[in-house]
Amino acid sequence: MFAPYLSIAVLAALDAICGGIRAALEGKFTDGIFITGFIINTVLAALLAWIGDKIGVDIVLAAVVMLGGRIFLNLSLIRRLLLTKATS
Repeated sequence: MFAPYLSIAVLAALDAICGGIRAALEGKFTDGIFITGFIINTVLAALLAWIGDKIGVDIVLAAVVMLGGRIFLNLSLIRRLLLTKATS
């Protein structure tokens, strides 16, 4: 019953975590921005999935594609930053 909303919320949380790791590696991490972004993005993603379900629009699939893409982008940038630091 809540699985689609929970799955989108988890993806949004993972996206925020990856963004926080990336920001930390770039030296741009701020606690307040991370915490508020984590909470707001997670709640907003679940809320949008719920609204989409209520109006009959499959927003869940679009959110999975978008959040998945952002997670992979952040992970590739994290990998690049770690490799750059390791080789310098």
